[in-house]
Amino acid sequence: MSEIKYIAIEGVIGAGKTSLAKLLAHKLNSKLILEEFESNPFLGGFYDNPEKYAFQTQMFFLINRYKQQEELMQEDLFTEFIVSDYIFSKDKIFAYLTLSGEELKLYESIFPLLERNIRKPDLVIYLQSSIDRLMYNIKKRGRKIEGGITRSYIAKLHDAYNNYFFKYNNTPLLILNSTEIDFVNNEDDFEELYRQIFREDRGFMEYFNPGAKA
Repeated sequence: MSEIKYIAIEGVIGAGKTSLAKLLAHKLNSKLILEEFESNPFLGGFYDNPEKYAFQTQMFFLINRYKQQEELMQEDLFTEFIVSDYIFSKDKIFAYLTLSGEELKLYESIFPLLERNIRKPDLVIYLQSSIDRLMYNIKKRGRKIEGGITRSYIAKLHDAYNNYFFKYNNTPLLILNSTEIDFVNNEDDFEELYRQIFREDRGFMEYFNPGAKA
């Protein structure tokens, strides 16, 4: 396994991507890249009325993510480690879930032009969690912008993410069953995951199921 310098974390809304990214960035003293979802002026409207705001929401995220990745390339020489709470290619998960017809065709004509210039992570960590745990996390953190998120939408995202990462082979991948662990408040959980990330004999694609802690 090649040396890991750039780690990206993925998962459905509420999976704990940002929390884990912050913990890893702190431990590694790395550059931290966080998805700027709150800056999307269409997101609140999308959760309340997906059909009306899907295209505007998707295109704003696509361009904003691309600008972030451009900055990453420019600053790469000055940073030893990089940790991000998303991968650029995940944009397609949401596009194929929410867009259709001419809007999807337009998106498909733009996305490849941007993706070809994007640096790939050395490792992607996919946080796989149950729908119940995802809904619990979303409710617990109480973000106003997420007030319109429904269980049915999270269930669709859950299936879409699982399908995407089942076929994923762009980079080394570590799938973590995060349903019954708490890497934020349980230091043992975090340290065990950290050891898995930097394990020298880790394969190109692995599934890590730590189980519940007493």
